[in-house]
Amino acid sequence: MTVTIPIQAIELAPGSHIAIHNLSWDDFEGLLADLGEKRHTRIAYYRGTLEIMSPLALHERPHRIIAYIITTILEIQGRNWEDFGSTTFKRPDIAGIEPDTCFYIQNAHQVKGCTQMDLNIYPPPDLSIESDVTSKTTLDAYTALGVPEVWIYSNSALKIYILQSDRYLESAVSPTFPNLPITEIIPHLVQKAIDEGTSQMLQQLKTLV
Repeated sequence: MTVTIPIQAIELAPGSHIAIHNLSWDDFEGLLADLGEKRHTRIAYYRGTLEIMSPLALHERPHRIIAYIITTILEIQGRNWEDFGSTTFKRPDIAGIEPDTCFYIQNAHQVKGCTQMDLNIYPPPDLSIESDVTSKTTLDAYTALGVPEVWIYSNSALKIYILQSDRYLESAVSPTFPNLPITEIIPHLVQKAIDEGTSQMLQQLKTLV
């Protein structure tokens, strides 16, 4: 006898995740609808494999601080941006992903008026940020979506990955901020925000950039 458990009944402990294999795109769409939008989990789907992750609170805070740092630097530089947070991005039948947070910068003008993301209409985000360890499923999904730059913050260090052809290569330089030592300043500023407060850190940042 097969026992079916509603997806809403599965409770993930913070910091844990589950993987579901051999899942069709239609089943993935159905699970997304069942999970709903008001949840604390993140999803990544790539060619039949779905991962559902429940982040720890201590992993949630860094990516929000990094988002504040990014927007502060962009405002100082006089550049436009749009923050799309953990919007669900889909490439039907292939991939789906919910970033910890993501930004349109170079293509900010192309998402004006966007209320429902459709990658047949809008480009993928220019920059996505993930906190803690990112699975192969997540990076495969980003590759399929064509996100040009992904930052992964883990263990108080930042790694920058640039999409080259069909894979991500680690880079010491961010194409979005080529004149800034991003891998050095982001961990320093995140820790400063934790120790001294985010608003105080941002006020000091404005005097340095």
